[in-house]
Amino acid sequence: MSALFSPITLRGLTLSNRIMVAPMCQYSAENGEANDWHFTHINSLALSGAAAFCIEATAVEAIGRITPGCLGLWNDATEAALKPVMASVRKHSKAAIVMQLAHAGRKASSHTPWDGGQLIPPAEGGWQPEGPSDVPHKEGEAAPRALDDAGLKRVRDAFVAAAQRTERLGIDAIEVHCAHGYLLHQFLSPISNRRTDQYGGSLQNRMRFPLEVFDAVRAAFPNDKPVGLRVSATDWVEGGWEISQTIEFAKELKKRGVDWIDVSSGGVSPLQKIPLGPGYQVPLAQAVKEATGVTTMAVGLITEAKQAEEIVASGKADMVALARGMLYDPRWGWHAAAELGGEVSAPPQYWRSQPSTQKALFGATTFGTR
Repeated sequence: MSALFSPITLRGLTLSNRIMVAPMCQYSAENGEANDWHFTHINSLALSGAAAFCIEATAVEAIGRITPGCLGLWNDATEAALKPVMASVRKHSKAAIVMQLAHAGRKASSHTPWDGGQLIPPAEGGWQPEGPSDVPHKEGEAAPRALDDAGLKRVRDAFVAAAQRTERLGIDAIEVHCAHGYLLHQFLSPISNRRTDQYGGSLQNRMRFPLEVFDAVRAAFPNDKPVGLRVSATDWVEGGWEISQTIEFAKELKKRGVDWIDVSSGGVSPLQKIPLGPGYQVPLAQAVKEATGVTTMAVGLITEAKQAEEIVASGKADMVALARGMLYDPRWGWHAAAELGGEVSAPPQYWRSQPSTQKALFGATTFGTR
């Protein structure tokens, strides 16, 4: 039996396989509101064969967007815009839907990647980003405003309110975004966190605010629904956040009942030196899993079915998350199941597509004509 296509249970949620469509920013919302692009994108990849689909980084407040086009969940309008998307997914797909709740911190107010991705000044339609400290992301950029105690409370409360909206939308799980140089990662990394209060300095202090946010989200979401967290396991910069600190962070999250840790890397500094290659972040996920026993997801240049199978079967990670591979092949899960002898769910409208050599690919199906 394929390890990749074996079930896994996270609290009250049982997934039929170990594949998640990773959260992928689409930079296509209007005032944080989902639109026809999100309807098409989410509905398409909810039929990929992956047991779970994670909605892109969703800002918990307007100034927490990476770009003006980023998805949000901070008011009634942003919540309402996702309702028809969720209704359609539930009608046609059996995939669990996860939402990644996020705040961009000092990396907010950026142009979209296809427009260069650089900071938009307020005079040009941007806004004032905030962060743990008044340290800019790039040399020569305007500095973010350091969050004071009232700002920290506002952000925590925004995560809570977004978690409550997530539940009202009927979403199955939450992933707290603590990676890729965004706000919660900024608190963890000594590169971006220069505070001298209880939220800066020592590892314990730098972990404090991300843990407070995780605790607040966990308390605001139903106990039978899982809450995971994505972390950058290393900054790939000397003197930055690195794997031994990630393991200590994971141990604290385990005490708090984290349901999975999605192990990525980088993003906090343009000085990073990332050794890109197939599965380059898998050893980081393996290190977290072996040191803590927490359920882990591996992500990053995982593109081949046998590669994903080996990661799970060898115990390097419990699940895999695919992003670009899914964009390139929106039926990646089907093709992996066919190659590995697994089974996936597909809507009856597509049952006739299974190859003649794969009659069990979609489980028990019937199709008759006269």
